[in-house]
Amino acid sequence: MEPLYEEYLANCGTIVKPYYWLSFSLDCSNCPYHIRTGEEAKVPYTELYQTFGFPYGPVRPQTKHLLFYELKTSSGSLVQKGHASICTESHIHPESMLFQTKSYLDSALYNNNGIRHIILYSNNSPCNEATHCCISKMYNFLMMYPDVTHSIYFSQLYRTETDFPASALNREALQSLASLWPQVTLSPISGGIWHSLLNNFVSGVSGSTVFQPVLPGRALADRHNVYEINARAGVKPYFTDALPQTKENHNIKVQSALESYPLNNVFPRQSFPVTSGQIQPSLIPDPRIPVIFVLVPFRDLPPIHVNQNPSKPRNVVRHLNMPQMSFQETKDLWRPPTGKPVETVEITERFASSKEADEKKRRKGRK
Repeated sequence: MEPLYEEYLANCGTIVKPYYWLSFSLDCSNCPYHIRTGEEAKVPYTELYQTFGFPYGPVRPQTKHLLFYELKTSSGSLVQKGHASICTESHIHPESMLFQTKSYLDSALYNNNGIRHIILYSNNSPCNEATHCCISKMYNFLMMYPDVTHSIYFSQLYRTETDFPASALNREALQSLASLWPQVTLSPISGGIWHSLLNNFVSGVSGSTVFQPVLPGRALADRHNVYEINARAGVKPYFTDALPQTKENHNIKVQSALESYPLNNVFPRQSFPVTSGQIQPSLIPDPRIPVIFVLVPFRDLPPIHVNQNPSKPRNVVRHLNMPQMSFQETKDLWRPPTGKPVETVEITERFASSKEADEKKRRKGRK
């Protein structure tokens, strides 16, 4: 099989030209090496935020496209990790590069029969627009390697809104891809998956920083992705590590109001994988204490301190039961008291005049 790519040895892995005809370009900062493997696949923390919207929440507008991947054996042993980035000059998506026939990934599986599982972590869900055909290429790849399973995770849906011209193609293609279950699973990134990304694909991050709790803005966006992919594409995610809302609000009006402002009014409950030698902290306040949630810019959130106690690792989840109230009542929480101030002047005058009358009576009695 004559490959399309060219691979070169680097300091901590390899760098790959996904197409041999690519060259350095002023219009694309990643050209020509769009695929990087091993430790070369790690990116700075700022790039993870700019592409995946971690830790604060989605970044708008989103112009970059980045995909991390892991190749594993049937026992779960890692064969290779890497990343693929978009070519902004040729407008080629990472999935298109990886799953093209005679591509780098095709060659990797062709030469290594031990690879049985591919895990993708992308900031965008795969599309199937005419200029990219990412899902079509993935579908053909799956047919070529029916014994290889795929787990696909994404941090946001890509162009599935009804007002986008090709949204119907993207939604239908996602449905088609998800229909290949159990060979394919499609899920939003959530919970412990973020910790895995930090640990394996982000440079300069280690220790307790990796396992800090997911911030409210990001956790709410993950929960929203679960709803969106089900509503828009009819796909029920296979895996989520963000707890769904339970019976914390039975009032339909209040619930719809909260859903209208998903990033403002709800403090998400979170679950975190228990790591040996580390306690996972709980961010949920005591349910007996009334809480009013205020919109805070995600960039201005205070740092979260992680308490460590290696002797007793545990996973604590507490539930906050929202009070039942109408939407009008929730508005009234923000209004100042409407009681009238006491008219102290009037009371003082009455008190002074009564003292003068008593004094006149005493004088008359003396006479």
